[in-house]
Parts: sequence; C-alpha cells; structure tokens
Amino acid sequence: MTSLNSSLQPVHSPGWVIQTWLSFGLAVGLTSLGIYHLPVDVWTRGFLAMGLAFTVGATFSLSKTVRDLHEHQRFYARIDEARVTKLLSDHDPVDSKLGSSIR
Repeated sequence: MTSLNSSLQPVHSPGWVIQTWLSFGLAVGLTSLGIYHLPVDVWTRGFLAMGLAFTVGATFSLSKTVRDLHEHQRFYARIDEARVTKLLSDHDPVDSKLGSSIR
C-alpha cells in the first residue's frame, strides 16, 4: 500500500493554481506600476525595472531547481525501496535456516 501512495503525484486544485497565477501577476504588475510612477529619472526607472525582470527570472530558475532536486530524491528513494522489496522477497528466512542445518 505504501508503494501505491508514493507513486501518486500530488495534484493542485484549480483554485490554488488560479490564486498563485493571480498573485504573481498582481505582484509583478503593481511593482511595475510603482516603478513607472516613481518621481525619478528614466535611467533609475530602467534600472529598477531590469532588477525586477532579473528577480522574476531568478525566482523561476530557483523554483525549477528545487522541484527537480525534490523529484530526483523521490526517484532514488523509490529505486531503493524497490531494491529492498526485491531483497526481502528473494530471501526466505525459513528456507535458509533449513538449508544450513541440513548441510
């Protein structure tokens, strides 16, 4: 039963997905609007906008890396679990004790 539960992928509800995209859009949009309305020259606004763009890109890269590392760990944990299961199924403790006492 454990292997069945570990093979199921967690699924996010549609409401959660909409909420995360809306919060992302609002954060980037309102920050961009704030940068646009700052009482500074164009070069300062451009610098802040560039910083925002790099921050968003770095956030996507970081989240992908964290997800990939997590999936990698889960994959190898499942391989180890399969190895242990195979070893346990191949090993019969009753048969090995009888075989050693007969010889």
